[in-house]
Amino acid sequence: MKAVNPVDRMDVQINRGMGLGLSRGAATKLARLRTPERIQDFISAIPINFEPEGDTALSVAEVLKQNRAHCFEGALVAACALYQSGQPPLLMDMSACEDDDHVLAIFRRGGCWGAISKGNSVWLRFRDPIYRSLRELAMSYFHEYGLRRKKTLRSYSAAVDLRQMDSALWVTHAGFCQEVIDRLTCARHYPLISTSQERRLRCRDDMELRIEQLRQFEPPASSSLKIVEQ
Repeated sequence: MKAVNPVDRMDVQINRGMGLGLSRGAATKLARLRTPERIQDFISAIPINFEPEGDTALSVAEVLKQNRAHCFEGALVAACALYQSGQPPLLMDMSACEDDDHVLAIFRRGGCWGAISKGNSVWLRFRDPIYRSLRELAMSYFHEYGLRRKKTLRSYSAAVDLRQMDSALWVTHAGFCQEVIDRLTCARHYPLISTSQERRLRCRDDMELRIEQLRQFEPPASSSLKIVEQ
């Protein structure tokens, strides 16, 4: 079998991005991220979107333009980069009780699932592709997913394939990507624990709360801004 020229492969990946509506420059930037690990490094380096002007749901193009992202926005960029590299652009929603949801870009390698995640603490980060099911993947976040002392993660969604949506709704949209959020919200969700298990959950201890104070990006000085904890 004839080996694929790396230049030709790069061109294919750039063209995939441009086919979604990205500029050549933006498509080239994401095409360089050839593995989930490189995509994670790129996503992690984007400053956290603290939403000083109010709630946002930025598209891929807007994240690259504004150079800021929270978990949902980072997941869109990661899914786009995965698609350009030849993998399906899949998202998974994790739903929480009395806490924010968290959105992941998910991928498979060797039959196992992994995740690319935009977070600001030590907890909700990258997951290596070692999980045999989406449930296993979601459970890997359970103990550290919390608000103050409460463990809050309750369910996870089926994979949402962004190829089923118009790319104008998530790649190039100039406003709030409500349609993608609606698709994630309406996706089938599966409970992680039973009601009886929930009643007996142990609260997070002082050590966990201390570690949770570590942040990759510090919030702006204004205390009135919404703080993206996860």
